[in-house]
Amino acid sequence: MTKHLLLSALFCLTFVGLQAQTDEKAQIETLIKDFYFEGWMTGDTAKVGKAMHASCKLKYYRDNTFTEVSRADYLSRFKPRAKEAGTEGRIISLDITGNIASAKCELETPKAVFTDYFNLIKTGDGWSIVDKVSTRRDK
Repeated sequence: MTKHLLLSALFCLTFVGLQAQTDEKAQIETLIKDFYFEGWMTGDTAKVGKAMHASCKLKYYRDNTFTEVSRADYLSRFKPRAKEAGTEGRIISLDITGNIASAKCELETPKAVFTDYFNLIKTGDGWSIVDKVSTRRDK
């Protein structure tokens, strides 16, 4: 009897933990797909900005130069536009530990593939991207 109660309790705790992880995953996927990807593909700075924490910085290395861009500077580079045919975003991997997460994403355009690694954190305001490292590969 005690063994059955222990197994039942363990099962319930596992189920609750998996459900919580699934909810967090769905929240992060929504943030990345509906705000970051959609905003990036249409030049909607309000959407991209909603996905990024105020302290977020973009970092990349190109042409032997390391560059760090503030959130404000990054957002200023967007111009509203129609989504270009052949442009899509996808989440390659997502790892969540408590209130932090890491996501590897790709944004593909007809001319290039951008690979982004996001570090995310969950605060009282929800999930947000706090750091982005990016690279570009021309097609």
